Amino acid sequence: MKKRVFATLLSATLAATLLAGCGSSSSGETKAASDDGASSSATGSVYYLNFKPEADAAWQELATLYTEQTGVPVKVVTAASGDYENTLTTEMGKSSAPTLFQCGNQAALDTWKDYCLDLSDTDVYNEMTTDDFNLKGENGEVYAIGYCYEAFGLITNKALLKEAGYEVSDITNFESLKSVAEDITARKDELGFAAFTSAGLESSSSWRFSGHLANMPLFYEFRDDNVTSQPATVTGAYLDNYKQIWDLYINNATCEPNQIVTKTADESEAEFGKGEAVFFQNGTWEYANLVTDESKGFLMNPEDITMIPIYIGVEGEENSGLACGTENCWAVNSQASEEDIQATLDFAKWVVTSEEGTTMMAEQFGPIPFKNAKDSENVFFTAANDYINDGKYVVTWAFNYTPNVDTWREGVVSALTQYSANNGSWDNVVTAYVNGWATQYQQQ
Repeated sequence: MKKRVFATLLSATLAATLLAGCGSSSSGETKAASDDGASSSATGSVYYLNFKPEADAAWQELATLYTEQTGVPVKVVTAASGDYENTLTTEMGKSSAPTLFQCGNQAALDTWKDYCLDLSDTDVYNEMTTDDFNLKGENGEVYAIGYCYEAFGLITNKALLKEAGYEVSDITNFESLKSVAEDITARKDELGFAAFTSAGLESSSSWRFSGHLANMPLFYEFRDDNVTSQPATVTGAYLDNYKQIWDLYINNATCEPNQIVTKTADESEAEFGKGEAVFFQNGTWEYANLVTDESKGFLMNPEDITMIPIYIGVEGEENSGLACGTENCWAVNSQASEEDIQATLDFAKWVVTSEEGTTMMAEQFGPIPFKNAKDSENVFFTAANDYINDGKYVVTWAFNYTPNVDTWREGVVSALTQYSANNGSWDNVVTAYVNGWATQYQQQ
């Protein structure tokens, strides 16, 4: 029930701020429906270009199952982390392009709108419980549907924190987070673990800081200025706060600052999963990797972990919750054949209505905004719910407004690299952030 409350409250909070490999054709009769009712009269095929590498195995398994039950070929290709837009551009240029793809924000919609089918009269759209995560055209066309919502923050090992003499309740703002982290660092050899995992700036990891961490100063600036659409410029009013949380990360971590250039997302995840650090900045999508994925080998006790807000030293942040929103929006390729479009719509509906599909979605993505959604065992969503229920404000995903998002983030990462590993000036980060925004806005 708490997750249902979270969904309702989160939707209301976000509504005003959010913009928010090839398949072959098949012919002949499809296989009989399974006991779970999977069936399709489509004679086409499905090609899904997946956005999240961590969910690749789950999507592959689900695709195989659907094909076994219906006879409809489903191919899943997963783009490398941080390279989705480039991969999508390449694949869309092929004769057999993706039929189901990611269109996660207004900038992406501006690019791919001509390839997005209006989903407003489709069965999968009619299964939705809210419209708040969807991306629409000027005349109300539903070009992309938000199939899940997520949260990010500081994933926290409560057991290690207790070993260090603290409870989660001791951390309520940046000052208290800083005090705890620096104390752990001072006793690192004695305790046998660090405060933070490595803040890797290698491409598989850097999005956590050029996207999610950079969201924090953006959110507070946009909140102050009542921003409700993509601005042409940003002021960087909270970049000093960005600097102090970044400094805290890199100076109280499992590695030295000059080593983060090559540190990957997998390394950071493993450091947390193996109990080498108390804090790991990431999102709700990490739950399966840390708790249930036997191939990873971490199998952490869900009772030992939670997620707390990213505190950056803003007045009143004691009242903040987790950063919640979505970039997970499905679009169906309007340029595909009628047969492939129908096959894709059938598959999408099955994913959000079937026992197998809704189980996978709950395990991998948490709550989904569809009628047959299952509650998630993900404790990170429980934490998000608790903050909401306690009256904390949601930190919305301001980065959905970023112009030319990949190029802008590349500039920020480059400046962070020079600052962190090569004794560069923080002024370069400010320039990449502020001037880079204005430049990319003009060039988009």
